[in-house]
Amino acid sequence: MERRKFVAAAGLTAASYSRVLGANSRVAMGLIGSGGRGRYVGAFMKQASNVEFIAVNDVYQKTAEAAKEWAGGKAQVFADFRRLLEVKEVDAVLVATPDHWHAIPTIHACEAGKHVYVEKPLAHNIAEGRAIVNAARRHNRTVLVGTQQRSATHFPEVARIIRSGELGQVRYVRVWNFSNMTPNGIGNEPPGPVPEGLDWDMYCGPAPVVPYRRARFQGSYRWFWDYAGGTITDFGTHRFDTVHQIMGVDAPHTISASGGRFSLNDCGEMPDVMQVTYEYPGFVMSYEACNMSAHGLGGRTPGMRYYNARGDMDRPHGMAFYGANGALFCDRIGYEIYPFQDRIERKTHNTTDATSLHAQHFIRCLRDGEKPKTDAETGHRSTNIAHLGNIAYKTGLKLKWDAAKESFTDAPAATKLLRRNARKPWDLV
Repeated sequence: MERRKFVAAAGLTAASYSRVLGANSRVAMGLIGSGGRGRYVGAFMKQASNVEFIAVNDVYQKTAEAAKEWAGGKAQVFADFRRLLEVKEVDAVLVATPDHWHAIPTIHACEAGKHVYVEKPLAHNIAEGRAIVNAARRHNRTVLVGTQQRSATHFPEVARIIRSGELGQVRYVRVWNFSNMTPNGIGNEPPGPVPEGLDWDMYCGPAPVVPYRRARFQGSYRWFWDYAGGTITDFGTHRFDTVHQIMGVDAPHTISASGGRFSLNDCGEMPDVMQVTYEYPGFVMSYEACNMSAHGLGGRTPGMRYYNARGDMDRPHGMAFYGANGALFCDRIGYEIYPFQDRIERKTHNTTDATSLHAQHFIRCLRDGEKPKTDAETGHRSTNIAHLGNIAYKTGLKLKWDAAKESFTDAPAATKLLRRNARKPWDLV
């Protein structure tokens, strides 16, 4: 469908969208991007009463058919997400595509009167993220971003501890994501024939069309700039959102980065070591990504569980907040306080992953009018931190960021990277 025709149709749909979901209303969902992540999050939504996925979409027929069976066998199947959005019975959609396909379906869904749960990172680039925010506001749609740590039960307590001054003034925050992908990373399988049933042109979408390569498709697409931003956008976005939640901030003033592709022998493009320094009002945040070691940070407490830990001593993911009275280390499933000279109490706490809570929070937003914990604006500002790190890495500059204008000061090379030159007809932003 041509862009102008789709917008006209979507506008009519949005104008006629008058159903107000009540506490006992059926919620009819559509799934855009029907792979493992979409079905995983969607399964939690289905655990809420009277929620049904009535339409599924994927560019790969094999995946779409598997999603139909997952949905109960009666769902309509669409190769083109735009056809799914024409189904008037669909109240909301879950967008679980690769990153480069987050913005366009989300914007079109808002235009079509649908509410949206969209996986993180919100968008492939900063301009696309802002376009999503604008679409959600313009069409008065609920857009919840899949930064599920916002629904975790322990982070509000962490925020209380830090804001109370119990740790002392926190002037340094460390965020890290470590994994061991050595030596061959995502592999070097050469380009080959497109699998039967895969619309490769549609998969590429706004990105350039290149020869099919398995590594660019399922599971490892995040290692190519055409589709994503590597470890920092994949894992870092969650932790940046949590730092914002805890510290009560939403943007840094300056950003600088270093790193490189040193050891991995594969076809990926992302740095395997990356360090980014962000200057916020009153504190500095350091982000570290390393794909050559899974250790991350030491310091383990017997009996504590740690997110994605594989060995006996590693802490591959987390955030650390340092104050004069002690340090607080936390991850997705717990936190610990390490006192300095017994100035505060040693404390440990475990909980569980909050993906199920976040998914069902979305259903309550639709039925009960709960305020989204990570609305489009909040998710955009958190996602921007990852994008800003990548821009600083690519340019090698110390960047000054004007968050209100979403622009850099005297950095034309960086400004060009705020958006992409999307391939037609997907040049929506």
